[in-house]
Amino acid sequence: MLKIRRAKLEQFFVKHGFDALLVSNLPNIRYLCGFSGSEGVLLLTRESAWLLCDSRYTTQAAAETVDTEIRQFSEKHDAVSNLLDELKLDRIGFESAHITVAAFMELSAKLKGRQMVPVGADLDQIRANKDQDEIVRLAAVARIASDSLQAVIGMVRPGIGEADIARELEFEMRRRGADGRSFDFIVASGQRGAMPHGRASDKIVASGELVTIDYGAVMDGYCSDETVTVAAGQPDLRCREIYDITLEAHDRAISAVRPGISCRELDAVARDFIKERGYGEYFGHGLGHGVGLEIHEKPVVSPRSETIIEEGMVFTIEPGIYIPGFGGVRIEDTITVTSDGCKLLTQVPKTLMMN
Repeated sequence: MLKIRRAKLEQFFVKHGFDALLVSNLPNIRYLCGFSGSEGVLLLTRESAWLLCDSRYTTQAAAETVDTEIRQFSEKHDAVSNLLDELKLDRIGFESAHITVAAFMELSAKLKGRQMVPVGADLDQIRANKDQDEIVRLAAVARIASDSLQAVIGMVRPGIGEADIARELEFEMRRRGADGRSFDFIVASGQRGAMPHGRASDKIVASGELVTIDYGAVMDGYCSDETVTVAAGQPDLRCREIYDITLEAHDRAISAVRPGISCRELDAVARDFIKERGYGEYFGHGLGHGVGLEIHEKPVVSPRSETIIEEGMVFTIEPGIYIPGFGGVRIEDTITVTSDGCKLLTQVPKTLMMN
């Protein structure tokens, strides 16, 4: 499996002509060698791999990695320089999208005399197409999260606090086997529903309000992402209208997913429908994003993305309508692209639930 993943780097060796690639982004390190620690750097040539880590992680790294030589360091950049001296490598690619200016200056000073070749965020594209092992893991964590929400959804009633919903949901996910939450949960009720990233607050849910819950779990490094909007009591006609429009946009987009369509075209399926129904100005964000070892990764599904959708990609479909001073709705599922369409990984039914 790792051999196949590393083979995806060949295009970058050819394009940039470097002797080795220095990988510092932890999700990319995990993807390419299996290491899950919080400190380390991976050096890759076409034939070999070295993981450099400190003494906290040498035993862990030996247990987690495959086809990778472990080197312990006391100072990371010195260790990288020494290894390059040993291997007699001069032209080094580095992840320019994942390094601070300060870290780059320090690394450059240590590697003086060698040519540093920046490789941009397009390197992250290697994780966009998931292999079967990843899809199994993503399906498992999505199931835990979905089951957890369905177990606690009945508590979303008038009089409950947004923060109480978030706490109970996280507890339920951990009880069912998740390692934790994949991001800070969004629980936004009433007028707060107009905030796409309205994290759970002390606000008390009132009767008739819509409550948007955007949540996810993480397990074995892989994330889930799903959003439901629930009614606490009986919603008014306008709430029902924007819910129905959002759901229709969501369903149309899911039906349109297939290999060969661009992300921009897919985004337009949902966006154009919402616009036709008179709410285009209230849908400002992209239709979706990739999900995997990070909660937001490639591909980006937006009006500006020309990425062509391929089988094995995993991303969200999450149209929304957000009306300042009134409230909002978002409906989100995570899907995996199949040969002729897509399959839902998230499992909560998206018909309007009224508690």
